[in-house]
Amino acid sequence: MTDIKAVLRAQHIETPSWAYGNSGTRFKVFAQKGVPRDPYEKLADAAQVHAHTGIAPTVALHIPWDKVDDYADLARHAREAGVGIGAINSNVFQDDDYMLGSVTHPSARVRRKATDHLLECVDIMDATGSDTLKLWFSDGINYPGQDDIRARQDRLAAALAEVYERLGEGQRFLLEYKLFEPAFYATDVPDWGTAYAHCAKLGPKAQVVVDTGHHAPGTNIEFIVAFLLREGKLGGFDFNSRFYADDDLMVGAADPFQLFRIMYEVVRGGALDDGRDERSTEPAGEDAGGAALRRVAFMLDQCHNIEPKIPGQIRSVMNVQEATAKALLVDREALSAAQAEGDVLGANAVFMDAYNTDVRPLLAELREEMGLAPDPMSAYAKSGYFEKIAAERVGGEQAGWGA
Repeated sequence: MTDIKAVLRAQHIETPSWAYGNSGTRFKVFAQKGVPRDPYEKLADAAQVHAHTGIAPTVALHIPWDKVDDYADLARHAREAGVGIGAINSNVFQDDDYMLGSVTHPSARVRRKATDHLLECVDIMDATGSDTLKLWFSDGINYPGQDDIRARQDRLAAALAEVYERLGEGQRFLLEYKLFEPAFYATDVPDWGTAYAHCAKLGPKAQVVVDTGHHAPGTNIEFIVAFLLREGKLGGFDFNSRFYADDDLMVGAADPFQLFRIMYEVVRGGALDDGRDERSTEPAGEDAGGAALRRVAFMLDQCHNIEPKIPGQIRSVMNVQEATAKALLVDREALSAAQAEGDVLGANAVFMDAYNTDVRPLLAELREEMGLAPDPMSAYAKSGYFEKIAAERVGGEQAGWGA
């Protein structure tokens, strides 16, 4: 039990800056009180999640939504608030020029513009101390014959290669994939195999990120996780839940058993132990000794339109933590023995025993040992932070999805 607590204490779950702003669907964005008006206030809210959970020490930024004049100052503000800057997310999907694609666009001018933005994001990594660039492309086509599918892969490969060469020591990029939307005939990076193929060709600084909402119904995500871990190409997760397709709901909300199965493969693959203290708010930087290239990043990527912002992130962190605790409780020796004997029901029983264990008392005890309240949700509600920001953040322009 002591070893399990040590692993859980060192767990690191990154929250996204955009989850603290107003968000919604393509139909409506519902405004909430106390929403941040700039990236500095987003970091302050993220610090509350870390303060109450103890395992969310970094925040992912999204450019240009989190664009500032002085990124070093933003990183300093994060440290003073008690968190650090995590992954830098690029945005090549919200400009009119990108209607037909970004790095795969038929126009060389648009491709250059998109690639320059990706290089700008590496500059921001340098300024903030971030070791990870996260790439997602909405690029694709809606109609047969609209563009040359193979040529678009060539254009993608060229842009990725240029970004790869720009990465510094200890830096990496994570390539995200998505089954569909907004491209409905052919998406340029539609699945893990496409992302893996591009990353495998480039080298160790290119890895795949698995967004749990970006798959067809019934997809065995834990198989993908196991395969990529085996190949050393799993760079991270974007954790969320979906009932239909990429709903960006709180992780663990739709299928907590799936989250457990995924985390078991993470544990089985040794991805919770990379040799560095994940609680640190200090960036990996050049002294990381390649830690960024070994580390699997556990990031949240959710921002729907009805749940309160900070409590939603706290609950999600707790959901990942609970799934991890259950995965760590799997009796690996008993499971291996049953598997070797071909004992189908026995092996499944070992697996289900761990999943059906109530780990909440264990996690409450762990938080108390870390000097935290045993119930983060209740502690935040009693802290008065929401009432404070609701009163103070009046006027100005609220940050939100696309802001």
